[in-house]
Amino acid sequence: MNAATEKPLLEVGSRSMIEHVIAALTWSKMVDRIIVAFSKNTPQTARKARELNAEILETPGEDYVSDMRYAIRKLGLHTVLTVSADLPFITADIVDQAVKKYNSCGKPSLSVMTHASIYEGLGSEAEYVFQVDGRSLVPIGINIVDGTRINEPELEQAVLVTESEELALNVNTLMELETARQRLKKSRGRRSDDKPH
Repeated sequence: MNAATEKPLLEVGSRSMIEHVIAALTWSKMVDRIIVAFSKNTPQTARKARELNAEILETPGEDYVSDMRYAIRKLGLHTVLTVSADLPFITADIVDQAVKKYNSCGKPSLSVMTHASIYEGLGSEAEYVFQVDGRSLVPIGINIVDGTRINEPELEQAVLVTESEELALNVNTLMELETARQRLKKSRGRRSDDKPH
């Protein structure tokens, strides 16, 4: 993003994106351990995670999938929820929905996705679009995997589709960061308008 600040530490509202993510995971009824994976490229993120009482693990910093596999193997994890650190609108509710669906689907992995058309409405472009049952869907950065099967080349996957525009806001550009900030301001404004005068 060419920002001076490490991406997970960029603020949306009065909190950094990683604070939004850790707060949602903390409030979830289904999450019992939070581990923040970082690399030599994100030392400030590691420091912030420690301040937020999350465990930290240094990974090689190759790419998202390689680092996820490294963390699962290194820690001997079983059922693993992975969340990108750039989802400022993540909620405990969507996390709990995903875990419940994973627990009942009988498949070794699950991805939370949204409709590709939502990105047009956000003035954004989806990086990866998959055809699932005749629908064009985009992964939003919330996944669950059976860690005991992490060495298998490909795992059968269940999909949970969300209609939420906010959850589709995976902040990868400065424009998306500004969109997230404006959306949060608007939603806070709506909430205060709803209060009785």
